[in-house]
Amino acid sequence: MVYTSSSLALAAVETFVHLEPNLQPDDLVSIECELPDDVASERLDIKPLPRNWHGLRNESLRVLGDSWIRRGRTVALHVLSAAVRGEWNVLLNPAHTNYRGITIRKPERFEFDLRMFRNRS
Repeated sequence: MVYTSSSLALAAVETFVHLEPNLQPDDLVSIECELPDDVASERLDIKPLPRNWHGLRNESLRVLGDSWIRRGRTVALHVLSAAVRGEWNVLLNPAHTNYRGITIRKPERFEFDLRMFRNRS
């Protein structure tokens, strides 16, 4: 499974929330990709999720992703971001036959703004 975000800004926040405080990585890259409109994708229905799903660190979300990838119906699954409410991340299934239809650009160096690492402890 390939974990992506709908924008570089969202990808940065999703990465940032998992970093060690005050530890700025120096080896990050961003890779832009384009999912064609005619490639089948689906959105995760959050109705069956626990009420406080975005604050939980349990297996229920992983189970849903695992189930989606096993079914293999679509190449992409749009899932709500827990880090930025109302934004969407996109899971990609590289084993899906339509994965080849995704345009993947070359990696570009990515650096966080230094101000993000002041007084995070």
